[in-house]
Amino acid sequence: MNGNATRFIGCSAGLVGLVTLAWALAGQAAKPAQHGIPLPTDWSHHHLIFSQPGTPQQLVQVESDPRYWQQLQRSKIRLAQPERATENFVLNVAGLRSAAKPTREVHPDWSQNLGNRGTPTGAGIFPAKISFNLTTAKCANTPSPDFVVFSTGLLGSGTQASIVAFDNLYSGCPTGTVPSVYWAYNTGGQILTSPVPSRDGSQIAFVQTDGASHGILVVLKWKPSATDTVSSPGVPTSVLPVAYPTCVAPCMTTIDLRSGLGTQTDDTTSSAFYDYTGDIAWVGDSQSWLHRFIQVFGGVPTEVRTAPWPLHVNPGNPTALSGPVFDHISGNIFLGDAGGFFYRVSKASGAVTKSRQVDHGTGIVSGPVVDSTAGKVYVFSSNDGSAACVGATPCAAVFQFGTNFAAGTAGTKAIVGASTSPNPNPLYEGALDGTYENSINATGNLYVCGNTGGPPILFRIPIAAGAMGAPVAGPVLANATTGCSPVTDVPNPNVGIGGTEWIFASVQNSGLPTSCAAGGCITNFEETPWKASTAYVVGQQVIDTHFQIQTVRVAGTSKAGAHPAWSVVSGATTADNTVRWLNQGPVAASYAVWQASQAYPLNQRIIDSNQNIQLVTTAGTSKAGAHPVWNVNVNGATIDNTVS
Repeated sequence: MNGNATRFIGCSAGLVGLVTLAWALAGQAAKPAQHGIPLPTDWSHHHLIFSQPGTPQQLVQVESDPRYWQQLQRSKIRLAQPERATENFVLNVAGLRSAAKPTREVHPDWSQNLGNRGTPTGAGIFPAKISFNLTTAKCANTPSPDFVVFSTGLLGSGTQASIVAFDNLYSGCPTGTVPSVYWAYNTGGQILTSPVPSRDGSQIAFVQTDGASHGILVVLKWKPSATDTVSSPGVPTSVLPVAYPTCVAPCMTTIDLRSGLGTQTDDTTSSAFYDYTGDIAWVGDSQSWLHRFIQVFGGVPTEVRTAPWPLHVNPGNPTALSGPVFDHISGNIFLGDAGGFFYRVSKASGAVTKSRQVDHGTGIVSGPVVDSTAGKVYVFSSNDGSAACVGATPCAAVFQFGTNFAAGTAGTKAIVGASTSPNPNPLYEGALDGTYENSINATGNLYVCGNTGGPPILFRIPIAAGAMGAPVAGPVLANATTGCSPVTDVPNPNVGIGGTEWIFASVQNSGLPTSCAAGGCITNFEETPWKASTAYVVGQQVIDTHFQIQTVRVAGTSKAGAHPAWSVVSGATTADNTVRWLNQGPVAASYAVWQASQAYPLNQRIIDSNQNIQLVTTAGTSKAGAHPVWNVNVNGATIDNTVS
């Protein structure tokens, strides 16, 4: 029985996969909001999201935040091919023209060497991307090309850039099908956090660490260069903050991170969060001080050092803070720490509200995901401190808080696999899907890569009217215990009837399938949700409520109201008004290839020579010699000796 194959893309070993994944997702998601007005996309857009306002009051509240409008544009606008390009394109992972099929040799269409990393660092680093046009991707041959900015994670030197930007991002660009260096700089430090751009993209801010483990906020004006490379970077002119507004690009200014007592502190875990409406940046440090910077891009960059700033979030047990997330509606900054506590900090008063300890493993390494509209906050824990999982082990868990949570509380919890003590893998942030973001009552799904004590597993947590339901375990992503990346959801209105949606995650080592078992692997899964009263054609796919693949075998229009009662049996059919869905079984990261003279049990799935899924409907033994002639029609049968 033939169907379409889930697709994966392999990547190089180590945490490079995590960095590349972040680039891909930032690149895929960003589409300009208006003609001539750039649209920035950075780490913070994955952490502050907006389900749709259901009341006029909510609308007034959310529309004051530029990130609300940016989110709408990313999910709705169809992005045309590059100007004067000769082909259409869909930007997938790292600019691939199309996703690789499971039996192909794992390789990227292109790659860029950011330097010899040695020991992997900076697993949570996201790049930043700037797009410059409403409907058309901009290539290197245009005056203001789209570009993406990476921190390399390496100490800058005369032969090593600490930060680099690439343009010519799209496969349809007439100036070549691989990216080119737009500019590259040695800023004199090591950047282990994510860069954030100004709203017009002309400036970049980030925190770097010097050789003495001192954290430094850097604000940078860039300039395109025909000579900069990763191994031969330029050096921006360094000026005092008071001279920064009038300095000529490339130039930069720096501000040391200092505690309230004046002692220099470090920061390798807390990316700057930029507030567009106030020209304010929030940064945490390694000693639990929360810093507030004003006039970051629009004046003289200055740290506020009048009470209560900088604010000591946890003076009793100072430890490294995660990235802060500022929510305009509640007026709070939300962040966690390496001690496993979660905080809300009032912007107005500096009052700190501390949760119960929710992480007993690596601590909270990722900033929370905040739904500003619904007033919900999602926190990711590597070890919940319980003994509720298999063998009385602790669990990995997602905790949900309200934006006004009380001190000493832990909200509600959803378990996403087993953990271990004392050294689980980190649990990075998950992603809310398009159904959630388009709902008016915080209803949809949260995807997260859990099971921090074993091989990573992708989980789907259903959310109904803001309440988390029972998590559903999906595909295992590796064949050994290893680290897993953040999860990112990518809606693409360019592809498929009504658009298509993917989720992406990567593992550090031992990836599935065998072609990337020796290293890291990026996996993408189509997770387009079912929609009511929608015309479907043969071959379209959705992911059902059981995390199984449903493929249209008979075209038609789906029922109104709630989804049908999905069959959980592989090969079975679900009636949905005039549509008939074929169950292709649970979502998987990889499938075996066909083998001659092989005994196949009922419902086993393989990949045929056409890169389609074949489902065993009659058990038996395959033929000797070459593979059979596969039926390429959805639900079409192939007779293979005694196997169907």
